[in-house]
This record gives sequence, C-alpha cells and structure tokens, in this order.
Amino acid sequence: MPIKIQFGDKTLLAPKLWLQVREIGLDDEIPPVAELVPPTDPLQERSQGFLIRSLPIIGKQPAISRRNDYLCYVSSQYPHYYIDMRGMPFSEYTSKFSSKTRSTLNRKVRKYAEYCGGNISWKVYKAPGEMLEFFRLARAVSKITYQERLLDEGLPDSDEFRQQMEQLAHQDRVRGFILFYQDKPISYLYCPVTNGVLIYAFLGYDPTYMNFSVGTVLQWLALQHLFEERTFQFFDFTEGQSEHKKLFATHNIQCANVFFLRANMRNRFLLHSQRTVDNISAVIGGKLDQFGLKSKVKKMMRFGI
Repeated sequence: MPIKIQFGDKTLLAPKLWLQVREIGLDDEIPPVAELVPPTDPLQERSQGFLIRSLPIIGKQPAISRRNDYLCYVSSQYPHYYIDMRGMPFSEYTSKFSSKTRSTLNRKVRKYAEYCGGNISWKVYKAPGEMLEFFRLARAVSKITYQERLLDEGLPDSDEFRQQMEQLAHQDRVRGFILFYQDKPISYLYCPVTNGVLIYAFLGYDPTYMNFSVGTVLQWLALQHLFEERTFQFFDFTEGQSEHKKLFATHNIQCANVFFLRANMRNRFLLHSQRTVDNISAVIGGKLDQFGLKSKVKKMMRFGI
C-alpha cells in the first residue's frame, strides 16, 4: 500500500531539474517500506518528479529501477541515528554507554576543565536577541573549520540565515551552544527545532584544540542540558554516518534518499551519469581503505597534517 506523503514546493536540485521534495521526520512515524512505490501526488508544472529524503526502508534497495511511469534512483542508503529523549532523564541516557565509554567521556570533560583552570565556560543561546551573539561567535569558529574551508558546509554567513535564526528564537524553536577557552569561542553546536525534534544542523570546532576533543565535550554538555530541559522528543543526527553520531545515538533506522523521475531519455541519461560518478567514487574510497590510507587522507583534508 502506498504511503501518503505530503510534498512541499518545487525545489531546484540540479540545473534545470525541478523536483517536489519531502523530508521524512522522526515525528512522522512512517513505517519502513520493503518496496519503493512512487507517490500518488500529481506532478506540478515543470516538475520532473519527486525526492523523498530519509525514507525508512527494509533491506538493501537497488540503485536504479523502473517503477510504473518513473525511474527510481536511490542515491544513498544509511543508518539514520537519533536519540529518543521521551521521558528519559540524563542518568538513564548515560546508562546506555559501557562503563569504559562513560569513563572516557568523563575523562575528556575533566581534562578540558583542568586545561581551563578548573571550570568549563560554555553558554546556551535560545532567546530573541541572543542569536546574533551566537551567530558572531559561531562564525568565528566556523570559518576556520575543515567543513567550511574544504566542503563549504560551515555555519551559513548570510543575512537570510541570521534572520531565520532570530525568527526561530521568537518561536522557541532553536538552541545554540558555544564552548569557550577563557573568552575565546572554540566550538559551536546549532540545533533548530521542528515539531519537538532537535536537528543536528551544524557542529564545528577550532582545530587548534583538537587534542581536547572539544566537539565531544560540547556535545556532552549540551545533551545534559537538553535532557534536563525536558522539552524535546528526539535529537536527530540526520543522514550521514560518523563515529560521533554512532557514539551518542540511542537508536538508528535504515533510511534512503529516493528520487522518482519521469521516465524519459533525458532523465535516464542523467541518472546513469550520476551512477557512474558514484561508482568511481566508491572504487577510489575502497582502494584507499584497502591500503590503509582512507583515514590518513581524511585527517590530512581536515587538519592539513
């Protein structure tokens, strides 16, 4: 039976390719599907199809297939990590960790506290008027992170983003966190809120303080605060895999980003071209991993060492 999914406005995802987009949130509680079925929604003017992000799935799905009048392209399949915060105190959350992991996390916090002279300086931002200060401090960190320097994925530096942050603050729909060394910001975490779900949107830290695991320290302090606030249902680490997400998550569900495109020659060529690029990238990554170079290349890209 097809799942009813409400789609938003048309979004331009690639040059001259308009799609109707929907992202499945944890609060949607849509059950995993074993078979990918095209939406029944009518295509809007100029729309070439649909993109469903974070669709829960069962089993591994084929990369490209034909589904009725659509070409189905599964661009990525991944574990979607999250923390279920409903009715759980922080003490219960920490019990999910092994005694060794809890000891390691507490040791990282103590180590940084000792480096700071005994007390860790950090701050929570959520109210109207506070977000401009958060933005200024977070941007000072973001511009020196590898996410921004190499991937152009740092905290956005635009008037539109600043205005959006302020608007979310007026609706009590944002949380920002800054970790300091003395008066200097060295790590930030930015989490907008959708329907009671905290979204892990941007995290960055000053690479100078890498040996103190300041991103991990801030995440730990922020989670303690959020559990004590008792406001939110989930902390959503969104798509993408990392040891950081795997460490802090309580649950994960297998998800996929799925395109349904009109079955015409242009779109067929587009999908197969993209698939070729994906395969080449996977082969290169596999070879680097085979020779033990993948982690070294990542470290060199992030920190220049």
